[in-house]
Amino acid sequence: MAYTQWKNAVGIVSAMCWIVAGGMTGYCLAADAAPSGVESVNSHNARAIIKTKFGDIEIKFLPDVAPNHVENFITLAKSGFYNGTIFHRAIPGFMIQGGDPNTKDSLKKNAYGQGGPGHNVKAEFSDLPHKRGMVSMARAQEPDSAGSQFFIVVEESRFLDRKYTIFGEVVKGIGVADKIVGLPRVMCQTGAPTPADKGPCDNPIDRVEMTVTIVE
Repeated sequence: MAYTQWKNAVGIVSAMCWIVAGGMTGYCLAADAAPSGVESVNSHNARAIIKTKFGDIEIKFLPDVAPNHVENFITLAKSGFYNGTIFHRAIPGFMIQGGDPNTKDSLKKNAYGQGGPGHNVKAEFSDLPHKRGMVSMARAQEPDSAGSQFFIVVEESRFLDRKYTIFGEVVKGIGVADKIVGLPRVMCQTGAPTPADKGPCDNPIDRVEMTVTIVE
């Protein structure tokens, strides 16, 4: 497996539990209700626009494949949950990951990757391949532990198939993801602790904030 793909697969952490690859220790949040009072949208027509300083990424949802994950993402986005969060993991040849509310605070890098919305979404695995441009939900070891963190695949990663829930696909702006994944990032040595002021392994040194808008 390229770039220790097993480690990376385990390291695609959920919003609910932070799993340390190898050690398999966990930090979990209590379940809670999803945001309420958000106007519903037609998920078949909706698109997510992720705005970054490198440009926009437009995502088409796949509600026929993962309806609950689509609804969860749309609800969080419309409530403003993702605004001000960053892409806190970027691994060349693999993916970029974001959606952790802890990343809104640049002074708490040691907590990046550990945050979420306070609820879980039941897994909706499918036969769709994790090819370039697919958008999938991060999770911990438990299949039903996805919350808010998601990742965009920049190169085919079929070892994730039927293990992570694909809920969308990039239709415009995949080049923006390429720019993000190519940024200098925190490099970690096996077995060595990561300095708290730098954030987790593969955290881009250059902060890339996002604003997520849902359009129909």
